[in-house]
Amino acid sequence: MLKVNNFLSSTRKLFPNPQIGHQQWRSIVKVRLKWVKNRSLDHVIDTETDLKAACLLKDAIKRSPTGFLTAKSFADWQKLLGLTVPVLRFLRRYPTLFEEFPHARYANLPCFRLTGTALLLDSQEQSIHQAHESDTIERLCRLLMMMKSRTAPLQSLHPLKWDLGLPDNFEKVLIPKFPDHFRFVKAPIGVAAVRLVQWREELAVSALERSNEVGEMGDEYRQFKRGQTTLAFLMNFPRGYGAQKKVRAWMEEFQKLPYISPYDDSRHIDPNSELMEKRAVGVLHEFLSLTIHKKTKRNYLRSLREELNIPHKFTRLFTRYPGIFYLSLKCKTTTVALKEGYRRGKLVNPHPLVRLREKFYHVMRTGLLYRGKGVNLIPREDILLNDLENKVEDGEEEEETEEVEIGSGDEFYEETSDVEDE
Repeated sequence: MLKVNNFLSSTRKLFPNPQIGHQQWRSIVKVRLKWVKNRSLDHVIDTETDLKAACLLKDAIKRSPTGFLTAKSFADWQKLLGLTVPVLRFLRRYPTLFEEFPHARYANLPCFRLTGTALLLDSQEQSIHQAHESDTIERLCRLLMMMKSRTAPLQSLHPLKWDLGLPDNFEKVLIPKFPDHFRFVKAPIGVAAVRLVQWREELAVSALERSNEVGEMGDEYRQFKRGQTTLAFLMNFPRGYGAQKKVRAWMEEFQKLPYISPYDDSRHIDPNSELMEKRAVGVLHEFLSLTIHKKTKRNYLRSLREELNIPHKFTRLFTRYPGIFYLSLKCKTTTVALKEGYRRGKLVNPHPLVRLREKFYHVMRTGLLYRGKGVNLIPREDILLNDLENKVEDGEEEEETEEVEIGSGDEFYEETSDVEDE
């Protein structure tokens, strides 16, 4: 009883409105939902796995002092890159990006350097990083603001640099450049970490709050700011779920719970309450909103779980709320995507870096289709004049039509799976 009284006292500080404070004790009838496969999002994840691997290899070759990599140096990278084929075979698939040549001393040792097309695309990528540097800084600030200690280990940030749109060597070119925002510290576990220097109140607004403020829900957002209502997550259920009465009732009760900003202090909330579960959903929603592809791997989230103050078995939140998240098992890994970030298998508001990566993928695909003569298939002028971007969009339209045809039949079919945290 004492524990209940202490919790109620703490929640009054968080929620001065008694009606809102009372809502956290509503008894929500939870429904066990089956995992449902989404083929269009699986296709995106499958495609971008190879794209990410190619970009990481491009960065590794660029970092090399010699300007090339030998087959021996990347022999053990297959698992690290998330590939299902050996790295040597992968590089040979894409002659438009990677040029193979024999080693100067060891004729039987294959070596790979970047083609002129790959170098040109890389220079465009660096230009995008420079032009959108302030946006990158804000994204990193928001990420650190969600951490309990305002700190994140570098070993946890490095795997996320692709998802967050950070430069390859961000710890050298980005962090030291902004000492008023970040500084290097030693984490309690003894590893190097990045800490937020100063809290920025203007950034402590979640993506859900921003979308409601400027969107059609503006009136409801003003009521939310006055404490008269709660913010609702956008739901996009797999086919068949929306018509189930139990699911509808469950989601209605969930939406009525108070929305806790991921930037607010959550230490006073009962970790076993429905309110804390909604807060965890909000944190995961905001985290995925900060990624430029609106998705990331589950393991990347796990490394930051304690700092984000989310449950140990947080994977069940993705399967429990299929209207908000999609959990994919493609490419021998577990990836989680924010469903509202996609429409018909395409990103709703792609970041300029995403557009550049689409051009990169088009170059990859051209090399795969015409492997024998792929190096000379894409004129330098096409890339400089952005003609290639139009070709990418044309190719996307063809793929989207194919996805719609697949989805019109059984895009969402029931497939049970015991998806749990490992």
